[in-house]
Amino acid sequence: MANIKSAKKRVLVSRDRRDRNKARRTELRTRLKRARADEATVEQIQAASAIVDKSAGKGIIHRNKAARIKSQLAKKQNAMSASQ
Repeated sequence: MANIKSAKKRVLVSRDRRDRNKARRTELRTRLKRARADEATVEQIQAASAIVDKSAGKGIIHRNKAARIKSQLAKKQNAMSASQ
């Protein structure tokens, strides 16, 4: 571990941020997995889209990746609406 006080603090802060980001990334992947399933509902797709926006805003994923994922989800949602 570091010897300088500010370096010690950075280690602690980095650990907290890593844990928080890991939890958010896990939640994102879970929501996407549910939304991409064959028996997904419109509500699940909308929830996944919302969490993708939040993740991009917080820097968990890149904004272009978020846009690509949201486009895929919208395509699936539109296909579901057309088939009904």
